[in-house]
Amino acid sequence: MDLEQVNQNGRIKRESWRTVLTLAYQSLGVVYGDLSTSPLYVYKSTFAEDIHHSETNEEIFGVLSFVFWTLTLIPLLKYVFIVLRADDNGEGGTFALYSLLCRHARVNSIPNCQLADEELSEYTKEGVFPDKNFSSSLKLTLEKYKVLQRVLLVLALIGTCMVIGDGVLTPAISVFSAVSGLELSMSKEHHLCYVQVPLACVILVFLFALQHYGTHRVGFLFAPIVITWLLCISAIGLYNIFHWNPKVYQALSPYYMYKFLKKTQRGGWMSLGGILLCITGSEAMFADLGHFSQLSIKIAFTFVVYPSLILAYMGQAAYLSKHHVAENDYHIGFYVSVPEKLRWPVLGIAILAAVVGSQAIITGTFSIIKQCSALGCFPRVKIVHTSSKIHGQIYIPEINWTLMLLCLAVTVGFRDTKRLGNASGLAVITVMLVTTCLMSLVIVLCWCKSVIVAICFIFFFGSIEALYFSASLIKFLEGAWVPIALSFIFLMVMYVWHYGTLKKYEFDVQNKVSISWLLSLGPTLGIVRVRGIGLIHTELVSGIPAIFSHFVTNLPAFHQVLVFLCIKSVPVPHVRPEERFLVGRVGPKEYRLYRCIARYGYRDIHKDDVEFEKDLVCSIAEFIRSEGPECDAPVVRREEFDIGTEGVESNERMTVVGTSSTQLDGIIKMREESDFSGTVGTSELREIRSPDRPRKRVRFVLPNSPQIDRAARDELHELMEAREAGMAFILGHAYVRAKRGSSLTKRIVIDIGYDFLRRNSRGPNYALNIPHASTLEVGMIYHV
Repeated sequence: MDLEQVNQNGRIKRESWRTVLTLAYQSLGVVYGDLSTSPLYVYKSTFAEDIHHSETNEEIFGVLSFVFWTLTLIPLLKYVFIVLRADDNGEGGTFALYSLLCRHARVNSIPNCQLADEELSEYTKEGVFPDKNFSSSLKLTLEKYKVLQRVLLVLALIGTCMVIGDGVLTPAISVFSAVSGLELSMSKEHHLCYVQVPLACVILVFLFALQHYGTHRVGFLFAPIVITWLLCISAIGLYNIFHWNPKVYQALSPYYMYKFLKKTQRGGWMSLGGILLCITGSEAMFADLGHFSQLSIKIAFTFVVYPSLILAYMGQAAYLSKHHVAENDYHIGFYVSVPEKLRWPVLGIAILAAVVGSQAIITGTFSIIKQCSALGCFPRVKIVHTSSKIHGQIYIPEINWTLMLLCLAVTVGFRDTKRLGNASGLAVITVMLVTTCLMSLVIVLCWCKSVIVAICFIFFFGSIEALYFSASLIKFLEGAWVPIALSFIFLMVMYVWHYGTLKKYEFDVQNKVSISWLLSLGPTLGIVRVRGIGLIHTELVSGIPAIFSHFVTNLPAFHQVLVFLCIKSVPVPHVRPEERFLVGRVGPKEYRLYRCIARYGYRDIHKDDVEFEKDLVCSIAEFIRSEGPECDAPVVRREEFDIGTEGVESNERMTVVGTSSTQLDGIIKMREESDFSGTVGTSELREIRSPDRPRKRVRFVLPNSPQIDRAARDELHELMEAREAGMAFILGHAYVRAKRGSSLTKRIVIDIGYDFLRRNSRGPNYALNIPHASTLEVGMIYHV
C-alpha cells in the first residue's frame, strides 16, 4: 500500500476553521491524555514525605502556586508559543530538532549527504548565514570539531532514551494512580496487596496486548474520553472552590511560592520533584505535532486543557485547605476531594483516561524508535503499520513486549505513587532540558536570531527546569534511579549500533573500487553477462562497492543490467514521490551499469515489494529517456565537497526521477499478472529462498514517441528484456571485526556489542521489500 500521498498531504498548509477545530478535537485524545491525568497523583506525590499539610495552609497554597506557574511557564509559554514554531516541515520531537540542526550545520551522523539532497522541497532553511556573525561562527565550529558533533548526537540520544523510559513509567503511574480510588473503600493492606497492584497489572497487560490492533480501531473513543475527563475534573474543581474555599484564587500569587520555600526550606525544595509531575505529557504537544497542526494544538491546550487543569488543581487545594485531619496516610490523594456519590463514576472515567494517556506515550515510543532506526541510531526492528490511512500508526512487537515487562516490573516492584512519581519526574524533566538545549541552538543556527535571545531562552527556562531536575535527582535512591538505568542501557545500545554502523560505512568508503578498474575490464566487465537485472545494494552514494569485485572474483558471471542500489535516509521528515530517486550511470552507456539512490525521510513509509520494483525499473527507464536530446529533466551534477570520509566521482551525473505514480509518460505499464519466482544459488553463496507464492508482475511496453532516439529505444528494450528475465538481489553480509592493534574498549564494542546487536536485529528493509527471483548473500569480513 503506497502511503506517500497520505504522508505528503497529511500536513495542511492553510486550514479552514472547521479543519482546525476538528484537529483540535482529535488532538485532545492523542496528545493530552497523559497531561490531563496528572491531577491523579501530583498532590499525593508532593506531600508523600518531604512536606506535610498544616493548619496554616501555607504548604498547600504554595504547592498550588508552584503548579499554576509551572503549567503557565513550561507548557503554555515555552511549548505553545515558542517550541512549536521549531517544527521540521510540520514534524516535531527531539529528532526533528536534531534533523534541523543537521541540515543547517553539516553534523549528520552518517556522512553520506549530497548536494542533491539540499534541493529537496522539504530541505528548507529559514535563514541565510551572513558572512560575519555568531551564527556562521557556531556553524563552522560544529562542522570542524567531531567531538562537538558527538556531543550533539549524544544529547539527542539522551532525550530519546528518556522518552523511551517515560514509555515505561507513564503507563505504570497513570494506571496505578487511577485504580488507587479503591483505597477509600477498604484497608490499605487489603487494597494494596489484593486489589490495586493486581488490577493495575491486569489493565497494563490488556493495554499492551491490544497494541497490535492499532489505535485507529478505538481512536475515535479517545477524544470523548479525555473531554469527559477534563469536564469532570473541572466541574469537580469548580464545586470544591465555591463549596469549600472561594478565596483559593489568591494562592496563584507568586508570593505564596516564596512563603512556601521560606517555611519548608529543604523539604520544600525536595517536594518539587512531585510538583513537576503536573507537566508530564507536555512534550507530547511537540512530539505529536506531525499528526495535527500548530494552531490546532495551541487552541486545544489554551482553551480546553489549561483551564481545566488549573480548575482541577485549585479545587483540590480548596478542599484540602479545609481538611487537615489525617485519618489515614492517603488523605491527600485526588479521590478524597471527589464528592462521595461521584467517586465510582469518576474512578471509571479516570481508568479510561489513564489508558488513553498511556496509549499516547506508547505510540510515541514506537514512533521515536522508528526515527532512530531510520537515522542509523537503533538496531533494525520489525515495524508493522496498523493503519493504511492514518500516518504514524505503527506497532513494534519487540519494543511493545519489552515495555510491558519493564512496566510490570516497575509497578510490582515499587507499589506506591511516591517512587513511581520520582522515577517519572526525572524522565520528564530530562527530556525538557534536552529540548531547551537543542532549541537554543535552533534559535541561533536555524532562526538566525541574536545569541542574546538564545542565552535568555536557555537561562530562563533552563534555570526553572534545572531546579526541578536537581529536586528529582536527589531522589536517586527513592526511584529516580530507574529512568537513569533504563536510559543508560538504551543509550549504550544506540551508541554501540551507531558506532558500528559508522565504522562499517567508513570501511566501505575506504575500500571502494575505482572507476578506472571498471573501465579496464571493457564493456563485458571481463565476465559472462547473463540475462536479467542484478541489484547490488550498497551504502555508498558514489564509487563501486568492494562487494562487487568480491563477487565477480568468486563467480565470473553477472547480469546484463547492473544496478548499484543505495537506500538512504535524509534528515527531513518526508521525501516527495517526484523526488524519490537519483539515477545515474556508472561508466559508459554500453556497460549497462546504473546507480540508483532511493531517498527516504525519517518518517517515510517504505513501499511494498511490487510498488518498489515498479518504481525502480520506471526510474531507470525514465532516466534513459531523459537523456534524449529533446527531453528536459532536472539534472544534478555531482560536485566535489568535503563532508566526511567519502570522496565523490566527478564524472557521474545524477537525474532526479519520481516514482511511477508521478510519471505521465516514458515507460508505460501494460498489465499485471501472477508470477511464481524461483531462486538461483551457487555453491559459494548463501541462498535465501522466498516462499513460493504468487505475486504480481508488471509488464512494460515502449511508447510510440518520436522523441526517443534509436539508441535510447534499444537501451530501453534491453532493460525490459532484462526485467522480464528476472531480478536478482545481491546482499552483502558484513562480519565486522576490530582490526589488530585496536584498544580493548573498541574490541568489546565491535566484536561483542555490535556483533550481538547485528545477529539479533532484523534484516534491512530493502531485503524484505524488494522482490527477487533470487537473493544472494555475499559474506565479507570488515576489519575496522
